[in-house]
Amino acid sequence: QVQLVESGGGSVQVGGSLRLSCVASGYTDRRGCMGWFRQAPGKEREGVASIDTDDGSQSYADSVKGRFTISKDNAKNTLYLQMNSLKPGDTAMYYCGARSGGTCYWPLRVYQYDYWGQGTQVTVSS
Repeated sequence: QVQLVESGGGSVQVGGSLRLSCVASGYTDRRGCMGWFRQAPGKEREGVASIDTDDGSQSYADSVKGRFTISKDNAKNTLYLQMNSLKPGDTAMYYCGARSGGTCYWPLRVYQYDYWGQGTQVTVSS
């Protein structure tokens, strides 16, 4: 049984930084991907960043390229999202997702993922 638990959200001012963490238990698939998604009130969930669990390749949404960095510590079974130069538009609930059973051909698409965490709130104020 796969469980994903996010933490690290909070309230920051514009230009600030946060690091989100996602501890994955029961997830041992070597072919798949893990990613970060976000959902603002009244909007659909969107992909932010992902990492392939096989080759480590990364994908980012255009809106966060150069500001966010995804990484994974396999020894700790933990996924991270380092967020720098935060903007008010980054305000959302952030979710960790995991896919098992094969390559992520569309790593930033919600439907590619099988498991989700409960989310952690990020609020950026000006």
